[in-house]
Formats: sequence, structure tokens, C-alpha cells
Amino acid sequence: MRVSNLYKNNKNVISMEFFPPRNEKAAQNFGNIVDNLSAMKPDYMSVTFGAGGSTREGSYQTVKQVMIDKKQPTVAYIAGFGLGPDDIKDVLDKYKDLGIETIFVIRGDKPRDDKFVPHPDSFSYASEMIAFIKKNYNFTLGCAGYPEGHIEAESLEKDIEYLKLKVDNGAEYVVCQYFYDNQFYFDYVEKCQSKGIDVPIIPGIMPVYTVKMTQMLSKVCGSKITEDLQKELDAIDAEDKDAVLNTGIQFAANQCKGLLKAGVPGLHFYTMDRSKSTTEIINQLRQSGAL
Repeated sequence: MRVSNLYKNNKNVISMEFFPPRNEKAAQNFGNIVDNLSAMKPDYMSVTFGAGGSTREGSYQTVKQVMIDKKQPTVAYIAGFGLGPDDIKDVLDKYKDLGIETIFVIRGDKPRDDKFVPHPDSFSYASEMIAFIKKNYNFTLGCAGYPEGHIEAESLEKDIEYLKLKVDNGAEYVVCQYFYDNQFYFDYVEKCQSKGIDVPIIPGIMPVYTVKMTQMLSKVCGSKITEDLQKELDAIDAEDKDAVLNTGIQFAANQCKGLLKAGVPGLHFYTMDRSKSTTEIINQLRQSGAL
């Protein structure tokens, strides 16, 4: 399954992202979560890859589970920070043998393990790794975009220059970091297109799952909690899990309606290995005729 063909031939492509289960209990629940979301008939699912290859085997097994056991069109991530060319080839060879045709390429973060020593020939930027993979493999490649700018970027404009390099080196589609104000995305797409970036740019959707998680991810990812969202969260008890979840579902559903009305190529849901929010959002969109 080549994601670039989906965006060429379809409207409103729905994709969902997972990370490898982090413990045995999570692994036991994971299959049910994928089953629940498979019922929504997404166009594809993607599986992340831990910093420094920390989830290398877990990522492979999760990709295999989603693709082979659950029979879902699947995209495999690779995060290359600290990995040498041979390490990257080893990962990609296994995905190729599995039948994966699309790889989502990110630089990734530095592992938290103080003992981690990056390979001396590791790639410093995702654009370099994309060029390397493009030269050695026939995968369709995707990359990440940041409507509010990457948290380490000196400016949004500079970050868009880096995105242009990733596309020039072979990335065929872009999935955005999540945002809570659609205008960030619309402005970003306009700026990207003005720089000659003509591949599909897909909005990322992160429903509010808990207030604590939302606050933590905002700091880590640089995605602002907007005034409108903050007002909605302030109006409910942060300890009332159902109220928080329902607020997040409704806010994200309204976001998606605005995005779909504007004609976006698709929606990419960051599921955080949960199924209720994404399921209810998609159901709302379909029942309302937005999707």
C-alpha cells in the first residue's frame, strides 16, 4: 500500500497512528483497540518507532500484527537519530520483506538513556535519511510537518525550508503535528505552497484525552492550547474523566468539520493507543455528512 496513491485517488483519507504497546497489559488490550478502530474502515494505520531504535523489535512486531494479523493497510515509521546506515538498512530490509511499501521518516528525539551513544555515521536530519532511503529502496516516503514550527527550529520559515528539503529529497506526503487552531494549519499550507512544496499536507488530530496529558504534550510538542480550548477545559472538572473525554471529542469533531469543509486531503488521528475518542469523532463526522 503506497500512501501517495491514496491521496492522489481519494478524498478524505482517514489514517490512524499507534505506538508499540509499552507493557504486557497494554499488549493484551492492543488487539481490541485495533479491532475497534478497524471497524471505522480507515484507509491506513501507522506504527511509530522509538528514539534511537528503542522500540525496534516492538515496532516491527506491532507493524506485523496490524498488517498481517489484522489485515490493515499499514505504514511503518523509522526514527533515525543515532542509528548508523547499516542499522537503518536492517530495519528497512525487514519491513520490505514483510511487504511494507510506505515508510514515514523522522529524525526522532535523542533517547533519554544517558548511556546511549549515537553511531558516528548517523544522520543529523530527516532530509538526509530520506535521501539515503530513496537511493537504496523503492519505498514511498512520508515526513513530518509542524504548523506551529518544530520546537527546536529557529523560526517557522526556517522549518519550512527544512520541509522543502525533505520533499526535494524524496518525501511524497507530509503529516502535520497536531494543532488546536485550524488557522495554524491553513496558514502553514499556504506558506509551504508558496515555497514550492506541492505534496499533500495532512492535518494531524489529537483529541484531548486527559488534561494532564494535553498540558504535557503541549510543552513537549510545541502545540499551543488555544484560548477557546482552555475555556472549555476550565469549565469542567479536570478529574472528571468522562467530561474531559467528551469535551475533547466534541472539540476535535468541530475541528475536523472545519478542516473537511476546507477540502483537506485527509485526517490523521493520533490515537495514543485508545479507540473511543477517534471512533466517536468519525461517527459524528459521518452522521453529520461532513465525512
